[in-house]
Amino acid sequence: MSDVEKYISKRKAKGPRFAQGFEEGYEEFKIGVLLKQAREQAGLTQEQLAKMLKTKKTAISRIENHAQDIKLSTIQKVAKALGKNVEVTLS
Repeated sequence: MSDVEKYISKRKAKGPRFAQGFEEGYEEFKIGVLLKQAREQAGLTQEQLAKMLKTKKTAISRIENHAQDIKLSTIQKVAKALGKNVEVTLS
């Protein structure tokens, strides 16, 4: 376990509010990271993807770096442009 993982584990154990907030924030962060990785794997820049989606580069940057409250329809549009599918699971 890395030092960061140890720190997160200790903080979660000490404070339930931290644990809840961390998990929520992590899920939002993860969506942006997954979309960025898919774009990079497709060999596209943010600007190229933006043109494909008829939007601005800043919109793609915002999706990748601040994915909170992103609509599922937006995720699906980005995924489709990247030749990917979206799978949603509830656990």
